[in-house]
Amino acid sequence: MRRARAERRSPQALLGGMLLGVLCATLGLPTPACADDLPLHAASFTHPGWAATRGGAGGRIERVTSLAADGPGSLRAALQARGPRTVVFEVGGVIDLAGGQLRINEPQVTVAGQTAPEPGITLIRGELLVATHDVIVQHLRIRPGAYGRAKRSGQDHDGLSTADGAQRLIVDHCSFSWATDENLSVGGSRFKGATPDAWRAATSHAITYSHNLIVEGLADSVHAKGEHSKGTLVHDNATRILLLGNVYASNRERNALFKGGARGAMVNNLIVNPGQRAVHYNLVAHEWDGQPWQVGRLTLVGNAYRAGPDTAENLPLFTLGGAGDVELYEADNIAQDRQGRPLPISGRYTSGPAQIVALREPDLPEGLRWLAPQRLEARLPLLVGARPWARDAIDFKQLSDIAEDRGRIVDDETQSSGLPRVAAPTRRAFVESEWHLADMSPRAGWASLFPGGKLP
Repeated sequence: MRRARAERRSPQALLGGMLLGVLCATLGLPTPACADDLPLHAASFTHPGWAATRGGAGGRIERVTSLAADGPGSLRAALQARGPRTVVFEVGGVIDLAGGQLRINEPQVTVAGQTAPEPGITLIRGELLVATHDVIVQHLRIRPGAYGRAKRSGQDHDGLSTADGAQRLIVDHCSFSWATDENLSVGGSRFKGATPDAWRAATSHAITYSHNLIVEGLADSVHAKGEHSKGTLVHDNATRILLLGNVYASNRERNALFKGGARGAMVNNLIVNPGQRAVHYNLVAHEWDGQPWQVGRLTLVGNAYRAGPDTAENLPLFTLGGAGDVELYEADNIAQDRQGRPLPISGRYTSGPAQIVALREPDLPEGLRWLAPQRLEARLPLLVGARPWARDAIDFKQLSDIAEDRGRIVDDETQSSGLPRVAAPTRRAFVESEWHLADMSPRAGWASLFPGGKLP
């Protein structure tokens, strides 16, 4: 394990850091929480976590010119292309997957939703699955929905998930709502290989989910198991998983859930109105039949949790269930009820043998800092989700509900905003000279996309 360390900074930055450190001391906040080299950004990621990748940088440009679910010029065709590539959009609007799945099987790809003309790109009635390596996905909205299907019919969708082979994946500044399985998940096999090290290498690993809006997983909907309002599942033995600067709201459980042997960190996430559980860890014994239990490892720093109208009474930020132990580092987190009174930071929800083993230091990607959690409620809603410079009406409503403490867990998207209308596409040619192709940032700067030319 490596302790988070400061990056080299200029004398001016060091002086600013000293002054901020004085403020932190005055407020009684840990110095890491008040660092001036913070990881949060209004439009891009500043720290890749363990998922250091260039995506498709250096490859060719694949242009999406159609909102059709497949065929020439479609997003599916661009994702299926081989070789390093950056996917840009010359069309904006809604892509209706009609109950299907988009898969990314070919590695070294960047999906740059920021290049689309207004209103950007929204995927509905389907899911996105990543089953390869070196992938960056930014500024997409994914809203599966129930779309009139029968309850418990078994036709469930994640928003975005991963499969065996997924590694060095960054999903940044995307919006997820109304999934009928997890909104945003880390999947894969539990036991592929002969040893625990082989299991970890074979399943999803080295993944960063940052600045995403993850809200309103559907509860009593089409999932065959019944209630299934879930935020994020990190599957058994998935490792080096970073959840950074996301907003979780009105998901009943899995905000997030780390399963048996999983290892990762949650840094600067805002969790609002969870139902039965906020963050939790659970090794389910019968799912590990015949296999040696592995100890999970989780670092929770700089997170803020606020109970809501659907939250179970006295629910802690972190709860332990199941049979297996978890190594846990907790520091600089906030947990409170709707009246601002403190809630427990940790607890348990089963009577099994599992124990929390305290870690002496955080297990974090090198150089990662965090924002003081007292600042998250004011800061994160300005930063998260797809295209914060021009939010769609759905994201705006959901963020407003979070701010006003009126969000609820829903069974169907029609109880909230409803799926966006499929309208005629908008069009704008992609001009390479307007973008830094190495990281798909605007040459005029990210601030140029925001009203008034200023980052929030």
